[in-house]
Amino acid sequence: MATTNDLKNGMVLKIDNGLWSVVEFQHVKPGKGPAFVRTKLKNVLSGKIVDKTFNAGLKVETATVDRRDMTYLYQDGQDFVFMDDSTYEQIMVPKETVGDAANFMLENQSAIVSMHEGSVLFIELPASVVLEITYTEPGLQGDRSSAGTKPATLETGYEIQVPLFLETGTKVKVDTRNGSYISRVND
Repeated sequence: MATTNDLKNGMVLKIDNGLWSVVEFQHVKPGKGPAFVRTKLKNVLSGKIVDKTFNAGLKVETATVDRRDMTYLYQDGQDFVFMDDSTYEQIMVPKETVGDAANFMLENQSAIVSMHEGSVLFIELPASVVLEITYTEPGLQGDRSSAGTKPATLETGYEIQVPLFLETGTKVKVDTRNGSYISRVND
């Protein structure tokens, strides 16, 4: 148990028989009336985001979430196999749980696996990853301006929009939160 005064980003709460992660919170003390805490909560399983307001000092039930450093090993059918970096124990995570993170994962890549009562809740990747472009249309001579993009397929099979001057075989940095191109990586 914690109070609403103890809320932090990333904290997982048990509310209405569901697990909700705190995305944002703000303590508000109006001139009149009691103080309150305005929060933005994300459902851990469905990804749905809701706004919820709590009275200041209200007790909320927190969920014990075990965050472990793991290495993604390989995909086995619809499941992804991860290995705990400290115990070398391997776990299988269903495709639905991995979600969009699968678009940015390569074998032997580090990830944080969040678990609650033995079941995997979600996978956290670094904010950005470096991936190689496996296919993109060739750029035309003179396409060196910053304007304009074209589709490019990454080595994971995911397609993103990149600047016109990039070619097949180029390594790029990609934002794992929204799948956008950040920059070219020079070897």
